[in-house]
Amino acid sequence: MSLFDNTEHAFSSKSDAELKKAHYLFQLIGSPSLTNLGTLFFKLPFAVNLPLVKPAIRETIYKQFVGGETAEQGVKVAKDLYKYGVSSILDYSVEGQTEESEFDHVKDVMLHLVALAKNNPEIPFVVFKPTAFGRIELFEKVGKKQDLTEDEQKRWQNVRSRFDVVCKAGFDADVNIMVDAEETWMQDAADDLTDEMMVKYNVNRPVIWNTLQMYRHDRLAYLKQMFEKADREGYYLGYKVVRGAYMEKERERAQAEGYPSPIQPNKEASDRDYNAALRFIVDNHTRFGLFAGSHNEYSCELLIKLMNEKGISAKNPNFWFGQLFGMSDNISFNIAHLGYNIAKYLPYGPIKEVMPYLIRRAQENTSVAGQTGRELGLIKKELERRKNSK
Repeated sequence: MSLFDNTEHAFSSKSDAELKKAHYLFQLIGSPSLTNLGTLFFKLPFAVNLPLVKPAIRETIYKQFVGGETAEQGVKVAKDLYKYGVSSILDYSVEGQTEESEFDHVKDVMLHLVALAKNNPEIPFVVFKPTAFGRIELFEKVGKKQDLTEDEQKRWQNVRSRFDVVCKAGFDADVNIMVDAEETWMQDAADDLTDEMMVKYNVNRPVIWNTLQMYRHDRLAYLKQMFEKADREGYYLGYKVVRGAYMEKERERAQAEGYPSPIQPNKEASDRDYNAALRFIVDNHTRFGLFAGSHNEYSCELLIKLMNEKGISAKNPNFWFGQLFGMSDNISFNIAHLGYNIAKYLPYGPIKEVMPYLIRRAQENTSVAGQTGRELGLIKKELERRKNSK
């Protein structure tokens, strides 16, 4: 029996009506044809500004996977989750900015989130995407060590400045700053910049956290390389370890441009490297912070086992489990019940701007074997348990 089968704990925060709505949504998401049709349904109305679409989305898929349209609405959801021992990571999920003014706006949003998170155990991390602070093409050129124009040099200095301002704010407020991973062709520059911030601010503990996507076949070697560097230079590493989110896009681009795919040959290889990364970090835990972002029950059980073997306290502030808001509540709430640090990724933002995130969530659910069926089975089990206990 899994540690995560207790549905009473898993859905303690949900009413019968909310559970039934979630059941209906996962049924829809579980059908690839309906998901593809829904993706088209969501995109088209926004293109022509149909007024009736927003309320329909707000009360269905948006409410299941998003914390609200503003940070303050997200804080309210975070407060509700924390009643059950589940913390939150407020994620300003607006994508696709291209202008300097937009990048500066995101920086200001991050500083606001740091202020909200200060001395607040409900919100232990603030997260941003590197491309929220600068254009992806610029990250790509810097990562490939290509010459920059004078204008690009200035823009890159702006990117570095935004990174530093937010990371320093996190350091001063004692709030963890997490940097998301993105596509491989821009990731080298983001990794280098995040490591620079770690050297600067992870002097006493992991404050700045990078992200490792283990569906890349080179990430385990990278993790070990960074450990050697940090151990030699005397700073701490923080990593969110995930499997990954851009697989199809990565493979298609590699094939189109004629370079070797950066993606693992199969899921087994991703699972193997993911679990090997957990083992490596736990074995060297005095130098690391770990945020295990996973909906895989085996990996979560493995980390609990490894922590116990090494005598790492469930409440060690440098060790976290994490799942996405609206998904895998059986893992999140049962981990909280066991006393471990757990945080939900809680996206927020205007409905139209968050649509790319929502579409990705729906598509990921259909592509992960068994994920939607597992969600449905657990919800059914809990509804049946409640019915029988009345």
